[in-house]
Amino acid sequence: MKINAIVATRMTSSRLPGKVLMDLAGKPALVRLIERLKRSRYLNEIVIATTVNKTDDIVVETAKSQNVKYYRGSEEDVLKRTVEAAEAHDTDFIVQITSDCPLIDSETVDRIIERMLEQPYLHYVGNQLVRTYPLGFSVEIFRTRDLRLVEQTISDPSVREHVSLYFYEHPELYKLSNVEAPHYLRHPEYRLTLDSEDDYQVIKNIYEELYPADPAFSLYDITRYLQQNPKIQLMNQHIQQKKAR
Repeated sequence: MKINAIVATRMTSSRLPGKVLMDLAGKPALVRLIERLKRSRYLNEIVIATTVNKTDDIVVETAKSQNVKYYRGSEEDVLKRTVEAAEAHDTDFIVQITSDCPLIDSETVDRIIERMLEQPYLHYVGNQLVRTYPLGFSVEIFRTRDLRLVEQTISDPSVREHVSLYFYEHPELYKLSNVEAPHYLRHPEYRLTLDSEDDYQVIKNIYEELYPADPAFSLYDITRYLQQNPKIQLMNQHIQQKKAR
């Protein structure tokens, strides 16, 4: 059984182009994300699922430099790109992570994986069905074969763009489970995703403050820091998050 993180990544973000290579404590955001995923106790491989566009050659070079796998596919059809990337690397379980989450910690990732391993009858486990984690800490796990069936049968553009959408929009078809954050870490109001310049300033600040003392800093450390420095957390609160529909 192979559990792989599939990280959809491209340079041509509409709101913040090139965000995956923006500097965080001396390294590109994508490198920092890879470093944090490598600390997982369950992930077998990290696969960077990027596009065939020339602009994403640098994404491939970054993946190679970090000794992780990569796959190149469709820019617009993220669903197809994700399932093809998974199948190309013999993935049984896809752990879906987006490249705009460079703060995500391995403890959160492993908590979601553990729920699936403990309850193998489930089709989908995530932590965003009812959001208790900060935005930017979303993790999902599901089987490659289930996603391939969706890819083969569903043409809805929103589903093609938002990979796991069909699963949680159809609870009558799938057994779903939501993992909630431990009490102290329940801060869905925190915006820790990289989607705008203000988001970058928040994340950059967190890295500069926490990374030098502990490169493996956790959501607990982030939460404590933001509670001590509430002005940092407020820097990007005005940004409206794009909805799947």
